[in-house]
Amino acid sequence: MAFGLDHATLLDGLEDDIRFAAKPSASLFSRIITGLCTRIPALDRAGLTAPIRPLLKMQAWTEAALALVRCELPAWQVRRLVYDGSAWMCSLSRQPNLPTGLDDGVDAMHESLPLAILLAFLEARRVTAVMPQAATTIPSIAPPAEGAVCCDNFS
Repeated sequence: MAFGLDHATLLDGLEDDIRFAAKPSASLFSRIITGLCTRIPALDRAGLTAPIRPLLKMQAWTEAALALVRCELPAWQVRRLVYDGSAWMCSLSRQPNLPTGLDDGVDAMHESLPLAILLAFLEARRVTAVMPQAATTIPSIAPPAEGAVCCDNFS
């Protein structure tokens, strides 16, 4: 349970950092990668170049945020990016072909497009952290007691 509390505290702190940021930065991405990401550090340890590193060096913030979603949350896709005149809204979904009313996606808003994507990424991480894991075994059912009688009338 302590891990859950630490993880929630980390997510809350990163969310505040993103919400109050005026623009994206390499240090912000670095804090997110260090705190939440598992695939990118694994690629680094394996000697492979994570797809996000060159984008951060070029300061291609939007592409880096999208690469982060693709790399760390392969089951999620960008469903919608909308600018309403004052802020960007990013919607991520695991089922982008479903109607929006049936989809359990996440939404986030920010004045900066890459920061809106990062906020949606954090929300998707939050959702996947609390999702129950799929059962890996089939539950067994006890056989009926001796002398059990079927009461259905099949005639």
